[in-house]
Amino acid sequence: ISAVFFVEYQSWSPRRTLHWLLFEDLGATGDILPDSLPSVPGTLPHFMKEPEDAYIIKSNPIKLLCRAVPALQIFFKCNGEWVHQNEHVSREYMDQNTGLKVREVLINVSRQQVEDFHGPEDYWCLCVAWSHLGTSKSRKATVHIAYLRKNFEQDPQGKEVPIKGMIVLHCRPPEGVPAAEVEWLKNEELVSSLTDDNIDTRADHNLIINEARLSDSGNYTCLASNIVAKRRSSTATVVVFVNGGWSLWTEWSPCNVPCGRGVQKRSRTCTNPAPLNGGAFCEGMSVQKITCNALCPIDGGWEEWSAWTLCSVQCERQRRRECNDPPPRHRGKMCDGPSDTTENCTGGMCTQNGKLLHDVKPQSMDGSNDVALYSGLGAGIIAVTVLVVAVMLYRKNQSDYGVDVIDSSALTGGFQSFNFKTTRQGNPLLLNSSLQPDLTVGGTYTSPICFQDSIDNKELFDPLPDIKVKVQSSFMVSLGVADRAEYHAAKGHPPETFPRGLNRDYSNSTVERRSTKKGLLTPNGPHLNPTKDQLRTTGVFGHLGGRLVVPNTGVSLLVPHGAIAEDPSSEMFMVINQGESSVQTEEGFEILLGPEVTYGPPDIDLSRPVAMTIAHCAEVDADNWNVQLKRKTQYNKWEEVMSVEDESTSCYCVMDSSSCHLLLDQPGSYALVGEPLTQAAVKRLKLAVFGSMGPTPMDYSLRVYCVDDTPHAFQGVVATETCRGGQLLEEPKILPFRGNTFSLQVSIQDVPQFLWNIKPFTTCQEFSFSQVWCSNQQPLHCAFSLERYSPTTTQFSCKISVKQVKGHEQILQVYTSVAESKKESVLFFMQTDCTVTSQTGPKAFKIPLSIHQRICATFDTANTKGKDWQLLAQKLHLDRNLLYFAKQQSPSAVILSLWEARHQDTGDLDSLASALEEIGKIQSKSTRSWPYSRGLCENVLLT
Repeated sequence: ISAVFFVEYQSWSPRRTLHWLLFEDLGATGDILPDSLPSVPGTLPHFMKEPEDAYIIKSNPIKLLCRAVPALQIFFKCNGEWVHQNEHVSREYMDQNTGLKVREVLINVSRQQVEDFHGPEDYWCLCVAWSHLGTSKSRKATVHIAYLRKNFEQDPQGKEVPIKGMIVLHCRPPEGVPAAEVEWLKNEELVSSLTDDNIDTRADHNLIINEARLSDSGNYTCLASNIVAKRRSSTATVVVFVNGGWSLWTEWSPCNVPCGRGVQKRSRTCTNPAPLNGGAFCEGMSVQKITCNALCPIDGGWEEWSAWTLCSVQCERQRRRECNDPPPRHRGKMCDGPSDTTENCTGGMCTQNGKLLHDVKPQSMDGSNDVALYSGLGAGIIAVTVLVVAVMLYRKNQSDYGVDVIDSSALTGGFQSFNFKTTRQGNPLLLNSSLQPDLTVGGTYTSPICFQDSIDNKELFDPLPDIKVKVQSSFMVSLGVADRAEYHAAKGHPPETFPRGLNRDYSNSTVERRSTKKGLLTPNGPHLNPTKDQLRTTGVFGHLGGRLVVPNTGVSLLVPHGAIAEDPSSEMFMVINQGESSVQTEEGFEILLGPEVTYGPPDIDLSRPVAMTIAHCAEVDADNWNVQLKRKTQYNKWEEVMSVEDESTSCYCVMDSSSCHLLLDQPGSYALVGEPLTQAAVKRLKLAVFGSMGPTPMDYSLRVYCVDDTPHAFQGVVATETCRGGQLLEEPKILPFRGNTFSLQVSIQDVPQFLWNIKPFTTCQEFSFSQVWCSNQQPLHCAFSLERYSPTTTQFSCKISVKQVKGHEQILQVYTSVAESKKESVLFFMQTDCTVTSQTGPKAFKIPLSIHQRICATFDTANTKGKDWQLLAQKLHLDRNLLYFAKQQSPSAVILSLWEARHQDTGDLDSLASALEEIGKIQSKSTRSWPYSRGLCENVLLT
């Protein structure tokens, strides 16, 4: 040890001060100053500030500070070695409170010094202070290089938990010095257990939510930080879902009819609670229906009058009657009129108080008035009877005309206003125009209606049978009303005579076929095809699927990709029954709304349901119609599969305005049956007028058809007229026909009377309500026979009015040129693809297979935000009966098959692209991870 004592003269001090300094001999390495000096009078140094632990951040050195009083000198010692005096920065000042001198020393420690130290302990430093009495040592201060790794040892994972369940999110922060502190963020906001007793953030850095609430759904992030940096974990999405629960059933609704058989409903909703955030939908039916029988009101009726009482002293007698035949029941009306009556019993000869009775009470005047009234009514009845007899005699004399229905206009002499309209040049409806009428304009269904040639049509459809109607009433009567008309089929009877130019096949209105079996749905009108009762199409399909189409009928079958095993391929067929329907109903007034369709073979094994499309003629309204899907069993009995308004797991049904789309997994025969619940139920009729020359050049025949508004039903009309060489005279029109029991009238108006003669009593004809309502896809028609007075008359115009009594009316305006020679048959529909009946593979679908597979892969996998196939179904307006889709192996594939069936004719992918785009926008607002939606939308739009 080498030391030197010296006296330092402080020039600035007002007095000299001796300082005893201990100075290290820097030239002798390894020499250490003694820890103490000889005792001198005074006190030991007291440390006012000791060096503290420090962390070096990046390359910035740290400062260690030591402050002591009283102290003559202070030096630092690091890792057992004294720090060179040149590395100390010291200063001295007077403590104002104690008057003692305070010495403060500061040193810097660099990152390099710490890294170069390799000892058993961490890098440490302490300071030693000297006073007159001795030395004092401070605490050891450690120096570390601070850092924080980038990767978390454990990131929190997303969870889906039910409401009130426990949520545990684990987090292990990255390694660091000093150790990182952990905080939790929810949607970028700090989560604190101090403000929420339901949340527990423990020392092991985990986040625990004891009972999950809906408000706990969100994106959670673990945030680790120390003095160096902050690190964020990956985001864990927590979804608190709620499984749906049924509400209580509502009360049964009142019977929807005031009288007779009706329907009662009750419903419940999946709102107790409603499914949220991808929670399971309620299982079971949301609507229940039962039949009800409302008691019909019975109005009261009078019993017979009692016998007259004896003549009283007031010269009157009385009699009574009771309202008991029957008594009013079930809100029925009371009897009208008095329950008792009084009359004079002496013919006015009795006196009261010395006066004649007729002076007191002139009742005989009322009697005389009644006699006059009854006399007038009797005379009127006699006059009407005479008139009826006269008309019947006239009808008998003119029986060779074989007319359909007598028109009351004949009784007035048959005069009509003359309103001849010349032919309009260039009118597309004129038969001699260069442009033939287009029957596809304004159609409500999109399946093509076309034929290859007239020869094939003659093979498909036979002429309408001849029917004669013998009318027994002098005024207009309704065909089909029991005991009002007598029908005779022409076949098997001796030949009748017909007026000149009146074709035998079209001289009379088509009449209703009645069935004696209750509930049998029998079509009215003629059999168009007594020899060939089926339209059939076949195709061979493999794993890629395809489509079967019966041309011109609005019937098709979509076999989706993957529905048939890869090997071997299977031949499938689809058949439309052309004959009288075999569908039977248990009770009620049910009708066929579309053709009866069969697909098979029966033993085919399908892994996915096929999509069948059937055109219908109903104005669908759940309040007015009960539409059911029926299927034929192996015993040829028809059973109800489902009501289209109910939910079912066996099949799926969606009703568009003109077509019904079905998802079926069992081959068989299916029919769409409708039961009207109210008189406001409407079915659509398609009206068309055809014309052709008669047997002589002077005759011309008009035929008006009323048929259910389906492509299949109208196909029979077109085929029949093609065989007969008929010409379409006006674009077909649609007539809404209500189920209000009122008949349908067809009348011809504005015929030029000085140029044309219409056969007597045929200007107005009528179909009964049951004929029209229960036509069951079979056409009704009536004929008007006309005769021109001169061969120079080549133009004909008129109006055809088709009207339901107390209902809608349609006017068919006819302008045509009548040629003397018989025209060739006109092909009414000419499309190039009318013979295409099957397509296989990708060309049968609107959605490319690659995009189809990507959509299924995206939406079949449950997403933590609930954006799965349920949202796809909602955006494609197929969010009813979701339980059916949930039972499928790939719900998205089945949803897309149904979308394909609904858009098979438009080929428009815009609706699908819009749905995907909307889903993408919703998802982009809530999370960053939605890899497919935007790309899918762009691919669909490009397609």
